[in-house]
Amino acid sequence: MLSFLLKMVLVHVLGDFVLQPDGWIRHKAKHKLRSNRLYAHVLVHLLLFLLVFGFKPTYYWAALVMVVTHFVIDAAKLYLNRLDQPVLLFVGDQLLHFLVLVGLAYWYYPDEWSFAWLGSDRFVLALIAVLLMTYGISIMVKNFLSRWSQRELEVPKSSRKGTSLASAGLYIGMLERLFIFGFILLNQWSGIGFLLAAKSIFRFGDLTRGRDRKLTEYILIGTLLSFGLAMLATLVFKWLWVLV
Repeated sequence: MLSFLLKMVLVHVLGDFVLQPDGWIRHKAKHKLRSNRLYAHVLVHLLLFLLVFGFKPTYYWAALVMVVTHFVIDAAKLYLNRLDQPVLLFVGDQLLHFLVLVGLAYWYYPDEWSFAWLGSDRFVLALIAVLLMTYGISIMVKNFLSRWSQRELEVPKSSRKGTSLASAGLYIGMLERLFIFGFILLNQWSGIGFLLAAKSIFRFGDLTRGRDRKLTEYILIGTLLSFGLAMLATLVFKWLWVLV
Protein backbone atom coordinates (compact mmCIF):
# COMPACT_ATOMS: atom_id res chain seq x y z
CA MET A 1 0.00 0.00 0.00
CA LEU A 2 2.73 2.46 0.98
CA SER A 3 4.64 1.74 -2.23
CA PHE A 4 1.47 2.37 -4.27
CA LEU A 5 0.79 5.66 -2.48
CA LEU A 6 4.38 6.88 -2.79
CA LYS A 7 4.40 6.16 -6.52
CA MET A 8 1.19 8.17 -6.96
CA VAL A 9 2.65 11.05 -4.96
CA LEU A 10 5.73 10.90 -7.21
CA VAL A 11 3.49 11.16 -10.26
CA HIS A 12 1.70 14.14 -8.75
CA VAL A 13 4.91 15.98 -7.80
CA LEU A 14 6.43 15.43 -11.24
CA GLY A 15 3.26 16.45 -13.07
CA ASP A 16 2.25 19.42 -10.93
CA PHE A 17 5.64 20.96 -10.10
CA VAL A 18 8.42 19.63 -12.31
CA LEU A 19 6.74 19.22 -15.70
CA GLN A 20 4.33 22.16 -15.60
CA PRO A 21 5.95 25.32 -17.07
CA ASP A 22 4.94 28.75 -15.81
CA GLY A 23 3.62 29.51 -19.29
CA TRP A 24 1.09 26.71 -18.94
CA ILE A 25 -0.10 28.09 -15.61
CA ARG A 26 -0.60 31.58 -17.07
CA HIS A 27 -2.35 30.19 -20.15
CA LYS A 28 -4.75 28.15 -17.99
CA ALA A 29 -5.49 31.13 -15.77
CA LYS A 30 -6.34 33.26 -18.82
CA HIS A 31 -8.29 30.80 -20.97
CA LYS A 32 -9.59 28.38 -18.31
CA LEU A 33 -11.47 25.45 -19.89
CA ARG A 34 -10.55 26.70 -23.37
CA SER A 35 -6.87 26.34 -22.56
CA ASN A 36 -5.24 23.41 -24.34
CA ARG A 37 -2.53 23.55 -21.64
CA LEU A 38 -5.08 22.30 -19.10
CA TYR A 39 -5.70 19.15 -21.12
CA ALA A 40 -1.99 18.74 -21.83
CA HIS A 41 -1.33 19.01 -18.08
CA VAL A 42 -3.82 16.23 -17.35
CA LEU A 43 -2.39 14.12 -20.17
CA VAL A 44 1.09 14.48 -18.64
CA HIS A 45 -0.27 13.09 -15.37
CA LEU A 46 -1.84 10.15 -17.20
CA LEU A 47 1.35 9.30 -19.07
CA LEU A 48 3.44 9.60 -15.92
CA PHE A 49 1.06 7.32 -14.04
CA LEU A 50 1.20 4.66 -16.76
CA LEU A 51 4.99 4.86 -16.94
CA VAL A 52 5.54 4.69 -13.19
CA PHE A 53 3.14 1.74 -12.81
CA GLY A 54 4.42 -0.06 -15.87
CA PHE A 55 1.13 0.05 -17.82
CA LYS A 56 -0.37 -2.60 -15.53
CA PRO A 57 -4.09 -3.09 -16.31
CA THR A 58 -4.74 -3.55 -12.57
CA TYR A 59 -4.21 0.17 -12.04
CA TYR A 60 -6.09 1.52 -15.06
CA TRP A 61 -9.09 2.44 -12.93
CA ALA A 62 -6.83 4.35 -10.56
CA ALA A 63 -5.33 6.20 -13.55
CA LEU A 64 -8.80 7.13 -14.80
CA VAL A 65 -9.99 8.35 -11.40
CA MET A 66 -6.80 10.33 -10.82
CA VAL A 67 -6.99 12.03 -14.22
CA VAL A 68 -10.70 12.90 -13.99
CA THR A 69 -10.48 14.24 -10.44
CA HIS A 70 -7.32 16.17 -11.27
CA PHE A 71 -9.08 17.85 -14.17
CA VAL A 72 -12.13 18.72 -12.06
CA ILE A 73 -10.05 20.11 -9.17
CA ASP A 74 -7.81 22.17 -11.45
CA ALA A 75 -10.76 23.50 -13.42
CA ALA A 76 -12.57 24.52 -10.24
CA LYS A 77 -9.43 26.28 -9.02
CA LEU A 78 -9.21 28.29 -12.25
CA TYR A 79 -12.70 29.70 -11.69
CA LEU A 80 -12.08 30.34 -7.99
CA ASN A 81 -8.97 32.43 -8.69
CA ARG A 82 -11.19 35.52 -8.72
CA LEU A 83 -11.47 35.19 -4.93
CA ASP A 84 -7.92 36.54 -4.71
CA GLN A 85 -6.84 33.97 -2.12
CA PRO A 86 -3.81 32.35 -3.80
CA VAL A 87 -2.40 30.67 -0.70
CA LEU A 88 -5.76 29.24 0.36
CA LEU A 89 -6.48 28.02 -3.17
CA PHE A 90 -3.05 26.42 -3.51
CA VAL A 91 -3.30 24.60 -0.18
CA GLY A 92 -6.88 23.51 -0.89
CA ASP A 93 -5.94 22.33 -4.38
CA GLN A 94 -2.99 20.25 -3.17
CA LEU A 95 -4.94 18.87 -0.23
CA LEU A 96 -7.76 17.68 -2.48
CA HIS A 97 -5.30 16.01 -4.85
CA PHE A 98 -3.61 14.27 -1.92
CA LEU A 99 -6.93 13.09 -0.49
CA VAL A 100 -7.77 11.55 -3.86
CA LEU A 101 -4.45 9.69 -3.85
CA VAL A 102 -5.03 8.47 -0.29
CA GLY A 103 -8.55 7.38 -1.26
CA LEU A 104 -7.20 5.37 -4.19
CA ALA A 105 -4.61 3.73 -1.96
CA TYR A 106 -7.34 2.77 0.48
CA TRP A 107 -9.54 1.50 -2.37
CA TYR A 108 -6.83 -0.84 -3.65
CA TYR A 109 -5.43 -1.92 -0.28
CA PRO A 110 -8.22 -1.60 2.33
CA ASP A 111 -6.84 -4.35 4.56
CA GLU A 112 -3.53 -2.57 5.09
CA TRP A 113 -5.06 0.55 6.62
CA SER A 114 -5.52 1.20 10.31
CA PHE A 115 -6.90 4.43 11.75
CA ALA A 116 -6.57 3.42 15.40
CA TRP A 117 -3.70 5.90 15.83
CA LEU A 118 -6.14 8.78 15.33
CA GLY A 119 -7.62 8.04 18.74
CA SER A 120 -4.34 7.42 20.50
CA ASP A 121 -3.11 9.62 23.34
CA ARG A 122 0.12 10.36 21.48
CA PHE A 123 -1.73 11.70 18.44
CA VAL A 124 -3.83 13.97 20.65
CA LEU A 125 -0.69 15.10 22.48
CA ALA A 126 1.09 15.89 19.19
CA LEU A 127 -1.94 17.81 17.92
CA ILE A 128 -2.07 19.88 21.12
CA ALA A 129 1.67 20.61 20.79
CA VAL A 130 1.34 21.83 17.20
CA LEU A 131 -1.64 24.03 18.09
CA LEU A 132 0.29 25.51 21.00
CA MET A 133 3.35 26.19 18.84
CA THR A 134 1.28 27.95 16.21
CA TYR A 135 -1.69 29.69 17.81
CA GLY A 136 -1.59 29.12 21.57
CA ILE A 137 1.74 30.75 22.36
CA SER A 138 1.01 33.55 19.86
CA ILE A 139 -2.04 34.51 21.89
CA MET A 140 -0.10 34.25 25.18
CA VAL A 141 2.67 36.54 23.91
CA LYS A 142 0.16 38.98 22.42
CA ASN A 143 -1.74 39.22 25.70
CA PHE A 144 1.46 39.72 27.69
CA LEU A 145 2.67 42.49 25.36
CA SER A 146 -0.70 44.22 25.29
CA ARG A 147 0.28 46.15 28.45
CA TRP A 148 2.38 48.40 26.19
CA SER A 149 0.40 50.50 23.73
CA GLN A 150 1.68 51.76 20.39
CA ARG A 151 1.53 55.31 21.77
CA GLU A 152 3.76 54.33 24.68
CA LEU A 153 6.25 52.74 22.32
CA GLU A 154 6.50 56.03 20.43
CA VAL A 155 6.89 54.19 17.12
CA PRO A 156 6.75 56.54 14.13
CA LYS A 157 3.86 56.00 11.77
CA SER A 158 6.31 55.18 9.01
CA SER A 159 7.56 52.27 11.12
CA ARG A 160 4.08 50.94 11.74
CA LYS A 161 2.43 51.27 8.38
CA GLY A 162 3.44 50.36 4.89
CA THR A 163 6.80 48.84 5.83
CA SER A 164 5.81 45.29 6.78
CA LEU A 165 3.69 42.51 5.37
CA ALA A 166 0.24 41.92 6.83
CA SER A 167 0.39 39.38 9.71
CA ALA A 168 4.07 38.69 8.91
CA GLY A 169 5.03 38.80 12.59
CA LEU A 170 2.39 36.21 13.43
CA TYR A 171 3.62 33.75 10.81
CA ILE A 172 7.28 34.36 11.62
CA GLY A 173 6.55 33.54 15.25
CA MET A 174 4.72 30.36 14.29
CA LEU A 175 7.59 29.18 12.10
CA GLU A 176 10.16 30.02 14.78
CA ARG A 177 8.36 27.96 17.39
CA LEU A 178 7.87 25.03 15.02
CA PHE A 179 11.61 25.09 14.28
CA ILE A 180 12.33 25.17 18.01
CA PHE A 181 9.96 22.24 18.49
CA GLY A 182 11.80 20.26 15.83
CA PHE A 183 15.28 21.21 17.06
CA ILE A 184 14.54 20.06 20.61
CA LEU A 185 12.94 16.80 19.47
CA LEU A 186 16.09 16.14 17.42
CA ASN A 187 18.23 17.19 20.39
CA GLN A 188 19.81 19.93 18.30
CA TRP A 189 19.85 22.77 20.82
CA SER A 190 22.48 24.62 18.83
CA GLY A 191 19.86 25.14 16.13
CA ILE A 192 17.90 27.37 18.51
CA GLY A 193 20.95 29.56 19.00
CA PHE A 194 21.40 29.78 15.24
CA LEU A 195 17.73 30.71 14.84
CA LEU A 196 17.98 33.44 17.46
CA ALA A 197 21.19 34.79 15.90
CA ALA A 198 19.62 34.82 12.43
CA LYS A 199 16.62 36.76 13.69
CA SER A 200 18.89 39.24 15.47
CA ILE A 201 20.76 39.88 12.21
CA PHE A 202 17.55 40.56 10.30
CA ARG A 203 16.34 42.79 13.12
CA PHE A 204 19.66 44.64 13.35
CA GLY A 205 18.24 47.78 11.75
CA ASP A 206 15.46 48.04 14.33
CA LEU A 207 17.71 47.17 17.24
CA THR A 208 20.36 49.81 16.56
CA ARG A 209 18.23 52.92 16.17
CA GLY A 210 18.45 54.83 19.43
CA ARG A 211 15.18 56.65 18.81
CA ASP A 212 13.38 53.29 18.76
CA ARG A 213 14.76 52.00 22.05
CA LYS A 214 11.33 51.15 23.40
CA LEU A 215 10.52 49.28 20.20
CA THR A 216 13.80 47.38 20.58
CA GLU A 217 12.90 46.33 24.12
CA TYR A 218 9.38 45.41 22.97
CA ILE A 219 10.75 43.18 20.21
CA LEU A 220 13.29 41.52 22.50
CA ILE A 221 10.71 40.78 25.18
CA GLY A 222 8.33 39.28 22.61
CA THR A 223 11.06 37.18 20.99
CA LEU A 224 12.51 35.84 24.24
CA LEU A 225 9.07 35.13 25.65
CA SER A 226 8.08 33.27 22.49
CA PHE A 227 11.30 31.25 22.46
CA GLY A 228 11.07 30.48 26.17
CA LEU A 229 7.46 29.31 26.04
CA ALA A 230 8.19 27.19 22.97
CA MET A 231 11.13 25.48 24.68
CA LEU A 232 9.14 24.90 27.86
CA ALA A 233 6.17 23.49 25.96
CA THR A 234 8.43 21.17 23.95
CA LEU A 235 10.15 19.84 27.07
CA VAL A 236 6.77 19.15 28.64
CA PHE A 237 5.73 17.44 25.40
CA LYS A 238 8.79 15.16 25.49
CA TRP A 239 8.10 14.27 29.12
CA LEU A 240 4.45 13.46 28.45
CA TRP A 241 5.31 11.51 25.27
CA VAL A 242 7.25 8.98 27.36
CA LEU A 243 4.43 8.68 29.88
CA VAL A 244 1.68 8.00 27.33
